[in-house]
Amino acid sequence: MTDLICDEFQNTVSKYLVRHQSILDILSKIQESTARVNRSAVKTITNCGCLQVHAEKKELSPDATFDDFAIAKLLDNNLKGKICADCKETLENELGKTFFYIAALCNSMDINLYDVILKENKKLSTLRIFNLT
Repeated sequence: MTDLICDEFQNTVSKYLVRHQSILDILSKIQESTARVNRSAVKTITNCGCLQVHAEKKELSPDATFDDFAIAKLLDNNLKGKICADCKETLENELGKTFFYIAALCNSMDINLYDVILKENKKLSTLRIFNLT
């Protein structure tokens, strides 16, 4: 089912990408849309305030191990609060535009988006915690 959704999305993008078909346009639009995602995320904190950042150095105990993602449980994303409906909608819209241009890049390079997701998932599943991203 997921592969059908990805394929349908890529096909839709290929139909409706009219103005920015040049690879240079696509690459610059990905960069622009990613900046807008970043800006939307920042505005949830600085403009709306529905989220707050509480960051400090994380101390790991000497007996911490990589087993069962123990380290991941010790760390967090430094965000407090709950994203409001308005900020969530804005962020989802900006993420959608980024996905649009990523799909456009895949189309122009004859790459299947679903295959990219599968390969990345397989790599993550294989490397697990040793991926360390």
